[in-house]
Amino acid sequence: MFKLFISLEWKAFFRSASLGKSLGLKIFLVFMALYFSAIFLLLGIGLYPLMAEIYPDRAPLEVVNEYIIIWLALELVVRFMLQTLPVMTIKPLLTAPIPKKKVVDYVLIKSLLSFYNFLPLLVILPFAGFVFYKTNLSIFAILGWVVAAYALVLSNNYFNFLLKKKFADNLKALVPYLLVVLVLYGLESFGIFSITEAFGNAMDFIVENPFLALLPVLLAIGLYKWNQNILLSRFYLDDSLKGKVTEAKSQDFQWLRKFGDIAPFLQLDLKLIWRNKRPKTTIWLSLIIMAYGLIFYPQETYQSMPAIFVFVGIFMTGIFMINFGQFIPAWDASYYSMMMSQNIPLKKYLASKAALITFSIIALTLLTTPYVYFGWNILVINIACAIYNIGVNVPVLLYSGSFNRKRIDLEKSPFMNYQGTGAAQWIVGIPLMIIPILLFWIVNKFISFEVGVGVLVGLGVLGMVIRRPLMEMIEQAYKRNKYVMINGFKQTGE
Repeated sequence: MFKLFISLEWKAFFRSASLGKSLGLKIFLVFMALYFSAIFLLLGIGLYPLMAEIYPDRAPLEVVNEYIIIWLALELVVRFMLQTLPVMTIKPLLTAPIPKKKVVDYVLIKSLLSFYNFLPLLVILPFAGFVFYKTNLSIFAILGWVVAAYALVLSNNYFNFLLKKKFADNLKALVPYLLVVLVLYGLESFGIFSITEAFGNAMDFIVENPFLALLPVLLAIGLYKWNQNILLSRFYLDDSLKGKVTEAKSQDFQWLRKFGDIAPFLQLDLKLIWRNKRPKTTIWLSLIIMAYGLIFYPQETYQSMPAIFVFVGIFMTGIFMINFGQFIPAWDASYYSMMMSQNIPLKKYLASKAALITFSIIALTLLTTPYVYFGWNILVINIACAIYNIGVNVPVLLYSGSFNRKRIDLEKSPFMNYQGTGAAQWIVGIPLMIIPILLFWIVNKFISFEVGVGVLVGLGVLGMVIRRPLMEMIEQAYKRNKYVMINGFKQTGE
């Protein structure tokens, strides 16, 4: 039966109208896979000597066991954001004499072939080889550890299924779980309770008693069965046909009228964000990213590398700018041709986008002020990055929008969704992130920290001063590409 499913997917791929696009993308992904495979393999080879050098008084395996839970947590976040779950079109299968359980099992087993399940092996196996060669542990102890560690990775795979089903379309439901994570992080930081130490002790106990590796295996099997039951319960056509009963909500945002000529455009943008899944998710994602600083600011390693803090500052204060701004004007693709046929001042349209993004930068900067707890230099860098974002990155993003050609379905989930993504989105990352970091690093290294901050602030202020001619130049770019953009937005294919 599985052979039949593989044959059907093979034919669907090669008979697709977008074969050239899909094939080109897959070739690119192969090169990326080889690159990350090499990185993870080098990590696996170097992990044992690295731990031995950093922690000379401890066994490398004990140290790694404590960090496994952090690895699993970060991996789960990456999976949730990036991993595409395997899917099948079930409609033609419902009339065929194919057991539903076979289809569900195929989907779940197919997920085991994910590249995300392959990468950890490139770390686990070389490290296990070093442990066996360098220590007196038995082969059964090493095998028990390998089985337990990889079973936890597969558990992450199936746990991600559950998270995707429950939270992908409703990030607000994640808030209680994020609070639990923050509480555990606080307990760890203040030395009240160490979850990494507790988890490390559990993994050490498995090494001493290899037969206990069955427990993570049973966890993976349990999550598999849980997903199986959920998918079977939804394996009928009506599940996708029946509508959801929701309460209609309306927001007019009348308070925006005081912004003058750009008020109607601001109202349209906020209504678009309020009513549609993908733009609304950018709001919740921006708030979640506010915790990004906790990864870098408490670490002593980064205190001597302020250029890293510039990256964090640009990213945190400009996350909405990046997520929302890079797809301007594709958000309005469904009615962009109508707008361009009306007597609507393009300058006002662009000014409203700039105002919305600027407001988001100011709001996110205020939300990052508590990071002053880790040092005044961090607050200064964040403010400088916010000014740079407003003065430089906002015009850069608006200008790059004149090269957008792909429409966006506002109701699709943003996770692992490349709809609307083109060359402009990749190229614009260079001036957005790399240039300010590089400028600050050079000035900070050869002159001083204060001058580096001053350069970022100065460029931002300069961008604000010459905003009018910049906006006129951007307006002309939109006018030049007007008909190409309209034609691109009419294309419904992804």
